[in-house]
Amino acid sequence: IPSLANSSSQRLRGFGFSNVQVRCGDGFLGWSEAAPFDAVIITCAPPEVPEPLIEQLVEGGRLIVPLGEGFQMLTLFKKIEGKLEKTEIIPVRFVPMKGIIEEE
Repeated sequence: IPSLANSSSQRLRGFGFSNVQVRCGDGFLGWSEAAPFDAVIITCAPPEVPEPLIEQLVEGGRLIVPLGEGFQMLTLFKKIEGKLEKTEIIPVRFVPMKGIIEEE
């Protein structure tokens, strides 16, 4: 939703954050043009971790994502030697991830 992305960007700048970029697009695909990333925060729930997001993390990078359908588990992944180390944090409820993931 472009209006939500614009509003978020303005609010972050208003709070003094200048090192955060907001992008509106299909989160399943990540943002390959700006990769690699030290950290990625996903605020919608895919049933599993999208592979493009893993590929776009640097070694030692972190991914925080609510995984699952219905109620999800907020999960922290850390990329170690090309593999994901998983830490479950807390049960949560987020909207489902939409877009290309629905075609699978």
